[in-house]
Amino acid sequence: MGFLEALSGLCGCPAPLTQRHLQKGRQLETVEMKVRIDCEGCESKIRKTLEAMDGVTGIEVVPRQNRVTVTGYVDAAKVMRRVARKTGKRVEPWPYVPYEAVAHPYAPGAYDRKAPAGYVRDVTANPGGGASASRPFSRASSTEARYTGAFSDENANAACAIM
Repeated sequence: MGFLEALSGLCGCPAPLTQRHLQKGRQLETVEMKVRIDCEGCESKIRKTLEAMDGVTGIEVVPRQNRVTVTGYVDAAKVMRRVARKTGKRVEPWPYVPYEAVAHPYAPGAYDRKAPAGYVRDVTANPGGGASASRPFSRASSTEARYTGAFSDENANAACAIM
């Protein structure tokens, strides 16, 4: 605490706004993006673009996954717009979640061959929108459930009755 801040506290005058005071109103946010990273030059260009932004506290670039994670007092839309404008690359929010987080990882729309190892597309975040998430999960009819239940390993008596 500096001399001027202490003096203004005694006088009842408001303290001058500093960068730290301005950031107190914002929340610490983590922004995950998918950006095509072809070489080390692309990686350094993305890193320099993000380091120049106000409010960025941490940057993680994973070239193998084409993943960029930014932590700081920033707005997600502004970060993505700036990376797209400065690098000329297409930027989209990170569309994948860990494999264990999805109930049906091989359902249509969830499984993506382009996804990094251990990840599937997040269909729960946007169930009605997008081309990959537009197909709903199909439910088995009662006839299908009867036939699949008759030949399952868990129902040994039904298989004996049919034979």
